[in-house]
Amino acid sequence: MLVLHRGQALALSGSNGDHDGFGPRVAPVAHPVLDLRPTASLPALVTEELAQGGVRLYLGRSLDGDDGVAAGAPLFAISVTDAAAAALESPTSSWLNLRMVAADLDDAAAGFFTEALATFNWHATHTHCPRCGAATTVESGGWVRRCPVQDIELFPRTDPAVIVGIVDAADRLLLGSNALWENNRFSLLAGFVEPGESLEAAAVREVAEESGVVIDDPEYVGSQPWPFPASLMVGFMARVSAEHPPVLRPDGDEILELRWFTREQIADPASGVLLPGSASIARAIIERWFGGPLPEPMPAEARA
Repeated sequence: MLVLHRGQALALSGSNGDHDGFGPRVAPVAHPVLDLRPTASLPALVTEELAQGGVRLYLGRSLDGDDGVAAGAPLFAISVTDAAAAALESPTSSWLNLRMVAADLDDAAAGFFTEALATFNWHATHTHCPRCGAATTVESGGWVRRCPVQDIELFPRTDPAVIVGIVDAADRLLLGSNALWENNRFSLLAGFVEPGESLEAAAVREVAEESGVVIDDPEYVGSQPWPFPASLMVGFMARVSAEHPPVLRPDGDEILELRWFTREQIADPASGVLLPGSASIARAIIERWFGGPLPEPMPAEARA
């Protein structure tokens, strides 16, 4: 049983640290290991919450003894209240934030965590029918909510978003700094797909809206589930249109600064530029352009 509380997962070891997805990253002292509790070992307060309508989400069956669970055993996840979370804690336990530890978890654990977090985010926002407002009930192992009045099934939703690596004629990479970030944070341009829009059209539109740059023929390179709250990041590489010389125009709302980067500038440890963390598709796309793993930037105190 994987236990979530306020979007974090109960773990036997590991810690969140102070890394927020950008800049220098220090590996955890202890390798993160999720605390997959047998149902029989759950405190009474937790089982009472489940009996009173709590969701027990079926995640599938364990393969090859994932995280100490017997191969073929069913895996479930629950999300608990503050009181139940306190009852589950021990001096050696911790609560892990997926953003901060995804790169350190093994593939199976990262998959469990991502699947459970995204689905519980959906449950939290679909407690009532969107048509009539009636309270919905949980079915099919937590993968369906039903409106008893309309007799319709509601399924977990995923919101697709595009994220684009853009290069110019000189093979420089375009990165932007978001209005919510400090000035030295940069990442790829991204945005949600609108109704009736193809992924490629969304890539062209989002880049033009945020930067003023026109791109041609975005090429799909990969995707990543991003359960914050329920997105699927779809990655592209694209080149600036030869017919539209780039003139950078940050939208001033979401993107405050835009810069073209050479590989040498990205590799300079003294640049002070903070790039996306290793768990993100943004990092993978940047490294695809760069040609290999990115060097870690020099800490601020070392540049002083």
